[in-house]
Amino acid sequence: MKRTLALILVSMFTLALLSGCNTVRGVGQDIEKGGEAIQNSTA
Repeated sequence: MKRTLALILVSMFTLALLSGCNTVRGVGQDIEKGGEAIQNSTA
């Protein structure tokens, strides 16, 4: 019982971590594009 619960929790954590990577990458790209827009507007 404890082993099954631990396996489920580890699986859920892994899935959340992997899906979070895509989200963080997208946010990073958005911030980068925003920075480029600011640089272009001041030039």
